Amino acid sequence: MTTYLACMGTRPEIIKMASLHRVLKARGDRIQVLHTGQHEAMAHVLYRFFDMGPDLQIQLQRSSPRLGNLTADLLDNVDRIVSETRPDVVLVQGDTSSALAGAMAGYYNDRPVAHIEAGLRTGEREPFPEEKNRELIGRLAHWHFPPTEQSRDNLLREGVPQQQVHLVGNTVIDTALWVREHMNGDAVAALPLPVCRFLAEHAASRLLLVTAHRRENWGEPIRRIAAAVGELLLRHPDLIVVWPIHPNPAVRTDVEASFAGLPADSRARACLTEPLDYPGLITVLARCHFTLTDSGGIQEEASALGRPVLIARDSTERQELVQAGGARLVGTDTGRIVQAADELLNDPVRYRAMQLTTSPFGDGHSAERIADILAQPA
Repeated sequence: MTTYLACMGTRPEIIKMASLHRVLKARGDRIQVLHTGQHEAMAHVLYRFFDMGPDLQIQLQRSSPRLGNLTADLLDNVDRIVSETRPDVVLVQGDTSSALAGAMAGYYNDRPVAHIEAGLRTGEREPFPEEKNRELIGRLAHWHFPPTEQSRDNLLREGVPQQQVHLVGNTVIDTALWVREHMNGDAVAALPLPVCRFLAEHAASRLLLVTAHRRENWGEPIRRIAAAVGELLLRHPDLIVVWPIHPNPAVRTDVEASFAGLPADSRARACLTEPLDYPGLITVLARCHFTLTDSGGIQEEASALGRPVLIARDSTERQELVQAGGARLVGTDTGRIVQAADELLNDPVRYRAMQLTTSPFGDGHSAERIADILAQPA
């Protein structure tokens, strides 16, 4: 029996680790979930939904908002737990501060590290600090599990030994498809009551799902995104918007202020809500006409559900979706967003061209491939 320590602390990590946790547990391995506390409020709902514990938890001091302070606090605590538990393998996902701390703690304690969703790169400073986090993790990991050929090639170009790089697809596709299958007729029950009522009242309308959470989009960029969404509501009377707002009060204030000047009938077609839990998010994503997002995970999940994506960033480490035609980079410029959205709303041919029938990120069996590889002698 192999023992695993899965280090995670943010919503995307939990979602993307869920399928691997399920597969390893079903195979009889021992997997302990370490919750780092990087995201607290939204994490435990997901742990309960996916039946993932957590088995171990860290209480962060949060004495300073500085990233260096957060990383030092995480590393000190994760290092202690890895030293005490001595797992056979440390699992980390993606590019968060929690993932970096997990990889460093595994390396310092001579525990092999498996990096899920390895090799994503923009080649630029942004996204900050994720771009450098994942590069650093790539220097510390023993197993590298890139989701796509492009991410695999990035690792090989950086000198990672070929025998340590395993193309497996993205576990988020496994999770999204599993949630959609297991929700069945309970999809509406996954949503908060105000969102349920809103969608029921506008059942015949086309839905735009908007999410914007990245640090680099706070402030003026989020105001430009909100202005674009407001303009779309004015131009398209059959359009409705669901926008789960980031918990940061400044983000909510900016979005609400942008919408306050809209006519009442346009404002009534926008539902600004708290962050949705994962089943609710998948429900809205499956219902939407297209999505405007700066989220990497939603780019992947939308591709699995055949929904076009407008990416509110100037670059993406998920170029495969852009190259496949399922997404378009629009940044945060109001005019660019409106123009791209108008095309999807006015041109059925353009819309169908962005509706993918297969995802470039996987087929729903990524976790099984990872488990098979980890079961082999290192």
